[in-house]
Amino acid sequence: MDARDIIKRPVITEASSDLMAEKKYTFEVDVRANKTQVKDAVQEIFSVKVEKVNIMNYKGKFKRMGKHAGYTNKRRKAIVKLSADSKEIELFEA
Repeated sequence: MDARDIIKRPVITEASSDLMAEKKYTFEVDVRANKTQVKDAVQEIFSVKVEKVNIMNYKGKFKRMGKHAGYTNKRRKAIVKLSADSKEIELFEA
């Protein structure tokens, strides 16, 4: 898989904004990606040094639209901690 296939999008919420002070950045990643792939992808795309990766899985929610019922897509979220000597990711500095 290509690095841009692994990292789908950044997650920008109030909680993730608070983590940025600790050099932790949150991304939505591919559900098949493991920690090593996420680490390599972030290092390749943003040219930073990653210290640690934490991954969380989210099940799809049950939804109804009239008589039709189903589940939303499952998701996977990664919190990436950068090393102390690494620069900040510009994407989040808006």
